[in-house]
Amino acid sequence: MSEPKTPSKTSSSEVAQGTSSSAEVDAFLGKVKSLQPANTGSGGGRLIFAMDATMSRQPSWDLALGLQSEMFRAVKQVGGLDVQLMYFRGFSECRASKWVRDPDALARLMRQVHCEGGCTQIRKVLSHARKETGRQTVNALVYVGDCMEESVDALCQLAGELGLIGVPVFVFQEGHDPRAERAFKEIARLSRGAYCRFDAGSAAQLRALLAAVAVYASGGRKALEGAKSGAATLLLEQLR
Repeated sequence: MSEPKTPSKTSSSEVAQGTSSSAEVDAFLGKVKSLQPANTGSGGGRLIFAMDATMSRQPSWDLALGLQSEMFRAVKQVGGLDVQLMYFRGFSECRASKWVRDPDALARLMRQVHCEGGCTQIRKVLSHARKETGRQTVNALVYVGDCMEESVDALCQLAGELGLIGVPVFVFQEGHDPRAERAFKEIARLSRGAYCRFDAGSAAQLRALLAAVAVYASGGRKALEGAKSGAATLLLEQLR
């Protein structure tokens, strides 16, 4: 895959309203309970952060970028987390950055991405994660998107393969597309990851969950204990 280019910034836009139920968040945390801590023997965790940058996400793009940036700032003091940014958009454009440890640099890189019309390319994201962990262990894949326009069976096959090699997929869905929801839940289940809805009404809670997932990927239980946040405490209670 080629290195990411530097597109222009997006303008502010209205965010669609909605809420995530506490049951969905509880279910998300329950899934995390069954995961093994990140292998920190090599000096830290590795996390792929993939996002759908097609035009349907334009209304909430600025909110999404803000939450994603805060996810990595939350682990700035913890350290030890290498992150690769991946996105797809337009006509078959799918790009992955080099692995980055500096959260500020990653936030700047994310802010340079803007939405373009096109179909989803989730298959490429899952295939890339499988290929990357073949080179060096990837502790988790986070995917943020709102729709699914591909063969769900093909995606589930790849998700199952990721589950077998120990790469859980944490799926955050924007909006309420029922077809995407069914597919995303299956991807999370088969990869032994977790699913949670992502919208303006639950922004604060999901911001904390994203940060906790990043801290967990960087150092497992020990890193969560040092995070001293409400979401980290909730994760620790679920991990017992």
